[in-house]
Amino acid sequence: MEDTVYERVLKFKYKYPFTVGWRLKKNSNIVERHLNPDEKVLYAFIAQKNDNPFNMITSAVVALTNKRLLVGRKRVVFGYFLDSITPDMFNDLKVASGVIWGKIYIDTIKELVVLSNISKDALREIETAISSYMMEEKKKYVSSPKED
Repeated sequence: MEDTVYERVLKFKYKYPFTVGWRLKKNSNIVERHLNPDEKVLYAFIAQKNDNPFNMITSAVVALTNKRLLVGRKRVVFGYFLDSITPDMFNDLKVASGVIWGKIYIDTIKELVVLSNISKDALREIETAISSYMMEEKKKYVSSPKED
């Protein structure tokens, strides 16, 4: 049986306890709610969706599926936010490591998504999971040269 998003996030948090993340179950539920029937979660982690190391209240669950990258955040009172990044929208990924935490910058066609307060020990694992998947999927979007 496959792990739920929440179970995957708990494993990540256990493996990298210095990563800052709150409301893991509620944020995981947002991602679970938006999974399509044919989508499978390949990797999941937690981070803060902001570029400010002192803002620790914007926890998000990030899930890499076989179709896209989802970032789910439950609002404190009502509602939630969900970002979906498909391989065709993905441009580049940058990693920045600090003394305790690191950041992942995901450059898309429309915006720059910043995921911060991630344990610096987890950065390599996250970069490998996202980059490997996105580069493989982007090959499907490259048109082959026309034959004459």
